Amino acid sequence: MVGKSIRQRVWSAHGSQQVKILSQSVGVSKPHGGKLIDRFSTTNPSGLPIISISSDLANDVENIADGIFSPLEGFLPQEDFENVITKGRLSNDIPWTIPIVLDVDESTASKIKEAGTVLLQNNDGLGIAILNAEETYTFDKEKIAKGVYGTTDHSHPGVARTMGMNDFLVSGKIDYVKRPEKTEIRKYRMTPKETRDAFSNAGWKKIVAFQTRNPPHVAHEVLQKTAITTRDGVFVNPLIGKKKSGDFKDDVIIKSYEVMIQKYYPENRCKLATLHTEMRYGGPKEAIHHAIMRQNYGCTHIIIGRDHAGVGNFYDPFAAQKIFDDYTDLDIQPIFFPAFFYCRKCLTFTNPKVCPHDVESREQVSGTKMRSLIQEGKSPSEFILRPEVAKLIIEYDKPFVD
Repeated sequence: MVGKSIRQRVWSAHGSQQVKILSQSVGVSKPHGGKLIDRFSTTNPSGLPIISISSDLANDVENIADGIFSPLEGFLPQEDFENVITKGRLSNDIPWTIPIVLDVDESTASKIKEAGTVLLQNNDGLGIAILNAEETYTFDKEKIAKGVYGTTDHSHPGVARTMGMNDFLVSGKIDYVKRPEKTEIRKYRMTPKETRDAFSNAGWKKIVAFQTRNPPHVAHEVLQKTAITTRDGVFVNPLIGKKKSGDFKDDVIIKSYEVMIQKYYPENRCKLATLHTEMRYGGPKEAIHHAIMRQNYGCTHIIIGRDHAGVGNFYDPFAAQKIFDDYTDLDIQPIFFPAFFYCRKCLTFTNPKVCPHDVESREQVSGTKMRSLIQEGKSPSEFILRPEVAKLIIEYDKPFVD
């Protein structure tokens, strides 16, 4: 019952992903590149050769079609690909930091090259999009790893994924012909057209995006509420897709936010929608990618905290904040925060910039400690996790990705 009531409250304008948007209102931030891409088509794909793609690639294709990846209209051609790897920009100098590519083996590359136009099929056997192939090309995997992740260390999950890619890339625009059926995990999925309409209907002009791959701990809540003190609302946008072992499962994240929003947020100040794409753990480069996607949703600001999109010790804790100095041409403003903690002497949540007290006075939010307690069936401190959220997570038999 929580899911239904909170959904109605959080997204009063939202139905299923198939809902037709009647209003043509635009969001308060410009789409990246100046135009919100729409690659939907009524073309009949019957008779086209079929190429099966992974669920992650299927998500990428849908995100291209919906304009979440604007200005991309398909998979990157070689010139754009090389520019993204070496400069973090497309060949026309528009910021873009994560290569969106279709990798295939040699026989599939030959099949696509010969056919010219193929139908991309998802894991469920549904033909979702037509690919109008333009180029097939090879690439240097170590160059991608170094350019995007800053390392070639195979223990980095993004590097490991890159090294496991097929050897050929295929570029070309897509025409989206069939959206997957509505499922429980997709109930909060929204397109940029829908979010922009929802922001307009709510009367929001200054919208703060919050990227997350975890259930909300109290420090997250403090970040969000601090950010919206002088703005209209927060757009909580959990990432749904492939994650590394030990991360929280998607449904745990969604249900945790449903509970927190229902219990701890005022009416019309927090909106929840899911972003269906894989987590790449790309640190600073992925922080820019996250900002671009939220700009396309219509957000004016995005929270960038400590070690945003990081993993292990691969990045400086504030590298994801510093990189925005190189991307002043984005139409979304980052909001930088240090790590928050609860101070027993201040009697409030605070941060090192304003709290003078020693480490012993601070209740730090440790993801590792939180996971360890949950695995033992113990509830973390109320200064780390809201009791209702802790109870929900502990009741899961397996809340973490294997």
